[in-house]
Amino acid sequence: MKETNQSVQKATYLSLISGLGQFYNKQYFKGSIFLAGFVLFFVEMFLFGFEALANFVSLGTTPIVDNSLFMMIRGSLQIIVTLIFIFFYVLVIFDARNITKRYRNGLSVNTTAKANLHSLYEDGFPYLLTLPAYLLMTFVICFPVMVTIFIAFTNYDFQHITPFRLLDWVGFKNFLNLFVLASYRATFASVFSWTIIWTLLATTLQIILGIITAVIVNQKFVKGQSLFRILFLLPWAVPAFITIMSFSNMFNDSIGAINAQVIPFLNHLPFVNIDAVAWKTDPFWTKTAIIMIQGWLGFPYIYVMVTGVLQSIPEEMYEAAKIDGASAFQRFSNITLPMILFATAPVLITQYTFNFNNFSIIYLFNEGGPGSVGSGAGSTDILISWIYKLTTGTAPQYSVAAAVTLLISIIVISVSLIAFKKTNAFNNEEMM
Repeated sequence: MKETNQSVQKATYLSLISGLGQFYNKQYFKGSIFLAGFVLFFVEMFLFGFEALANFVSLGTTPIVDNSLFMMIRGSLQIIVTLIFIFFYVLVIFDARNITKRYRNGLSVNTTAKANLHSLYEDGFPYLLTLPAYLLMTFVICFPVMVTIFIAFTNYDFQHITPFRLLDWVGFKNFLNLFVLASYRATFASVFSWTIIWTLLATTLQIILGIITAVIVNQKFVKGQSLFRILFLLPWAVPAFITIMSFSNMFNDSIGAINAQVIPFLNHLPFVNIDAVAWKTDPFWTKTAIIMIQGWLGFPYIYVMVTGVLQSIPEEMYEAAKIDGASAFQRFSNITLPMILFATAPVLITQYTFNFNNFSIIYLFNEGGPGSVGSGAGSTDILISWIYKLTTGTAPQYSVAAAVTLLISIIVISVSLIAFKKTNAFNNEEMM
């Protein structure tokens, strides 16, 4: 194709109305589709969009008539639609500019509908295939996240229940209250510190148990390996909530099996004299109990995963180490453990993030109790169970709960990213 005097600047200006730039480049089929999308978006904006955005800003003016929460939801949807349109609007402008440059450089340009469709199929098939998934992800994942973020910046609580009361934007007040107000600050500090301790101890315990049991069972001298493998999978096979509730009864202070049967049985042993333990009424022992229970519940998953890694390690590596005079501990510390950690690092990190938000064991064992550390939180509540209580109590604090949720998300995402990067978790193929 010969070079032409097509103006890139003119194509850019015309593309301010989507499609006209493509008309300028003689791509009438493509231009018609872009222009139709442009017109449809502005029709939608005039019919619904501007009102939705205005209501999103004001959150209503008349109680009962206006529902602030619905206005926020419709406004969030409109923001997503608008952002998607802006994304494609920019792409259309760049498309017009690139086609014009092809004209000026004498390169071929698809101008017919058939050629455009063929080009779209040949060059854009991967994008067409993944586009529905991206759109679904936008509305299924991004939409609820956006609404949660927006709620964190309102005064949505028991004194502002829609539609009888309107919501107002309060900026960063909810976030600041967590650190400034004495009641929230003390509760947040207590719950957050326990959440960190719980996450580290419970997860580390289940990882250690899983690795130890897998290494021991996979030794050649161990007989009945299949039986051990079945036994170790039992905690994983039973639904967790049933196991947790069973343990909750077993750890009952007065009639639980631990105090009523296990400890008296142990006291028959020489030099053993253990008093009944306040598992459900003393915060320290309740925390000890749920850490032990999580170790029991979580180690089978680590055990199965590590077993697979152990079976993939070449036997020649151990034979070579033995010839070099390495002891059993040296073979474990220099071959087995590094291989396990490098192969399972991403999953081990997710175990920490899982337990950071492990609601079920905290709530089902003792409902976050015993006692209270203020603002509705019990002594063993972690952040996620505190959020549950903030939103389901007699005086719900939805906006504060949303603020805590955002802080949790920021912490989990930040720590996970740092851990993935530091452990080089997704770039360790050379180790295997």
